[in-house]
Amino acid sequence: MAEDGCVRSVAIIGAGAAGAITAAAFAAEEYFERIQVFERRESAGGTWIYDSSPPSKLPLKPGSLPPELDPSLPVPNNLPEITSPNEQERFTQTPIYSSLTTNVPAIAMPFSDLPFAYGPFVPHHIPKQYIESYFAYHKIDSLLSLNTTIEDVSLISPPNSAKEKWKLTLRKHDPVRQVDVWWEDAFDAVVLANGHYSVPFIPEVTGLAAYMKLFPGRIQHSKTYRTPLLYTNKKVLIIGNSASAKDLSMDLLSTVAHPLYLSRRSASRWDGPSPPRGIIWKPVVKEYRMDGRIVFDDESYVDGVDTVIYCTGYLPSFPFWDAKNNGREIWDYKKNKLAKTYLHTFFHDFKTLGIVGMPRVLTFRSFEYQAIALARLWSGRQTKALPGLEVQEGWEEEREILGKRQGKKFHDIEWGTGETLGWLGELYEIAGLGKLTGEGRTPPVIGEEVRWAIENLRKYPEPGKDKDEKRKGKVEGESVSREDRLEGGDAEQWVLVGRRAEKDLLSFI
Repeated sequence: MAEDGCVRSVAIIGAGAAGAITAAAFAAEEYFERIQVFERRESAGGTWIYDSSPPSKLPLKPGSLPPELDPSLPVPNNLPEITSPNEQERFTQTPIYSSLTTNVPAIAMPFSDLPFAYGPFVPHHIPKQYIESYFAYHKIDSLLSLNTTIEDVSLISPPNSAKEKWKLTLRKHDPVRQVDVWWEDAFDAVVLANGHYSVPFIPEVTGLAAYMKLFPGRIQHSKTYRTPLLYTNKKVLIIGNSASAKDLSMDLLSTVAHPLYLSRRSASRWDGPSPPRGIIWKPVVKEYRMDGRIVFDDESYVDGVDTVIYCTGYLPSFPFWDAKNNGREIWDYKKNKLAKTYLHTFFHDFKTLGIVGMPRVLTFRSFEYQAIALARLWSGRQTKALPGLEVQEGWEEEREILGKRQGKKFHDIEWGTGETLGWLGELYEIAGLGKLTGEGRTPPVIGEEVRWAIENLRKYPEPGKDKDEKRKGKVEGESVSREDRLEGGDAEQWVLVGRRAEKDLLSFI
């Protein structure tokens, strides 16, 4: 970056995996004078923080989007200021439940310089501890500002200016005095690393809103799920067929009244020709009736359901983004994508704004490439400059067209087509190597064992495709010795599969 627009101070929003690697990458440059990581929770860990007691009154409105559910807080007129504690729901608690394990092989998931404690699919406390310890491992825990929420991000200078600067309005809860302390701060650049698993989404269905009022508490979202014990002998319907729906259905089978109903729009990769024992597949819900009946697209129905759990995911929320001041929204909810983005990391019109962790791709490892590329670019040490605006806009437009044609989301990046390696390769080219004298991280390689784990290890078998070897014998010429080089763990918890050509091997994320 040119000297007249140099970046010396950087604010990082969020201390989850994306925030941790971003802080490490920027600190490694030994160029920036000030790096600050703002985290609204009491510790680092992001979405992997476990809240044993979920919110009891999480606002669920069918079809509602984050701007309505998670609006910005009004900022006091005169800052700094001390106010009474905020009581508005901010969706700070996580969707982690007691038995959750990762679904990415441990050899492929963590950052390149520090492995997980064990694997291949670890319980949720391992990633949380890992992220916390990662700050200490790199001696950057002093950069953390915990219990601190960014309430407003405003551009001080015009977009495309060589001297962009950002004003942040912050709120820190003081639990001792039971007050909120508000103040302002300014930075040369901002990295959004706030994740996108906070505001749950429930689609609109005929009669659902009235049904929720008539039967309060019966409709839930997977974000509030913690243990199957609460559903003992209950008649349960799960909506969705993603990884979370699979996990919850397996978890609930031990306690619920059989059968467990699973409403799905289409088959998932782990579905065979018939459902697992104890589960009945149903099509999409067509209507909720006031007598309690739930009707499906094929006109079949169920009566007497005690709980409906929506496993329908989340929508990104940026309540701190001051669209009025900054000239535009940052997220397009109609297209379900970041607005004016390049490589899911950079922005067309804000040269000192970046984002880490948005795509559904190889977590946490892919965050490392994004973070290093941003750090290198803003320190002016990049190997390859970003292309001009016309090229960046062309990339975005082409990806939108391709997404419509293939029926996939803008920020989904596939493995089997080579798209993941291509994307990481572009970030790799921008970053290049660190300095000979040691400053700056080098983007890691995706080595043979990592690629092998992605292509061969599954948390769940895929009926009719997988060979459930569980470390016994050989799979299409692959010897057991390769498995033995992976992290240790209980062999009964995972599945060894045969190699095969497949479009999206990362669809389990």
